[in-house]
Amino acid sequence: MNSHINHIKEKLEQRKSENALRELKVNENLVDFCSNDYLGFASEKEIHFQEKLNLYGATGSRLISGNNKVTEGVEDFLATYYKAESALIFNSGYNANIGVFSSLPQRGDTIIYDELIHASIRDGIRLSNANSFSFKHNDINSLKEKIKNSKGQVWIAVESIYSMDGDEAPLEELVEIAKKYDAALIVDEAHACGVFGEKGEGLVVEHGLENDVFARIVTFGKAFGAHGAVVLGNKLLRDYLINYSRAFIYTTALPLPSVLAMKKAHNFLENNLERIDVLKNLISYFKEKIINNQYQIINSNSAIQCIIVPGNNEIRQLAEKIQNNGFDVRPILSPTVPKGQERLRICIHAFNTEEQIDGLLKVIGI
Repeated sequence: MNSHINHIKEKLEQRKSENALRELKVNENLVDFCSNDYLGFASEKEIHFQEKLNLYGATGSRLISGNNKVTEGVEDFLATYYKAESALIFNSGYNANIGVFSSLPQRGDTIIYDELIHASIRDGIRLSNANSFSFKHNDINSLKEKIKNSKGQVWIAVESIYSMDGDEAPLEELVEIAKKYDAALIVDEAHACGVFGEKGEGLVVEHGLENDVFARIVTFGKAFGAHGAVVLGNKLLRDYLINYSRAFIYTTALPLPSVLAMKKAHNFLENNLERIDVLKNLISYFKEKIINNQYQIINSNSAIQCIIVPGNNEIRQLAEKIQNNGFDVRPILSPTVPKGQERLRICIHAFNTEEQIDGLLKVIGI
């Protein structure tokens, strides 16, 4: 056992030497510019306080004892809300992506994914038996070249809003490519839903492409301030995942309060759509303020705004300075992002103010 402990120590020491060691941290009484709670729903009692239920826990997987009419009713509601034929709830976005990508593509198929795709999709791809290739970020020509060399059924994986850069995928072009080459396009909408679309339905619906995308993954731990995720598609997809997705089959279902919070968050948004406008106005204000500064900026219209500061040491020091001045911004280090692309990942929220943005940028030196 000593050799195992030594191996763990060596790996941790390696991370320390690269100044890339991850640690859990609690920052209290700081202005939030780091969470994914874009609309401030995480603290809304109307969403999270549950009426008296006969059952609070899950009791088992949904194929055994964990299924009920409440959960199926919420799935029907979500399918209608997102203009999909069917919906299937998963325990998290990570769980959903693992479940989708490990079960749909088969041996001999090809998965082509954007090089900046989320780690959960990469892990799902690793669990599949399909061939897989990345294409250059948002590069349609690169995607075409990879498709031409593909075999079997072709699956294309993208995010509508990329979690580390905050930029958008060219969804309309991607749909055309998928049609031309008979490929199935799967879109992770984790950071788009709640922010884009007339009722926060995401970029796929905003562009009117819901009937052209094979599957969408929507997570509720971002703008909706809840937990869990849903896979949207046709009924055949839902039935297939129930039968073949190990991440769905072999896990305990979400407890009912979590399931009901999903629906309540959407109802709450429908009655408070002005929060989306407030958020977008603050995003525009932030973008106007950072024009022509000395830092490299990633162009983004989403709540995720990034300032590139190369080097783990450099970005850690800047983040610490910001936190010491009362603002909660976390550094994104390599290897989470490529070396030289270390950054401040600044999240704008509907509950932030212009004065807070001004104060944050002053500390950064903008």
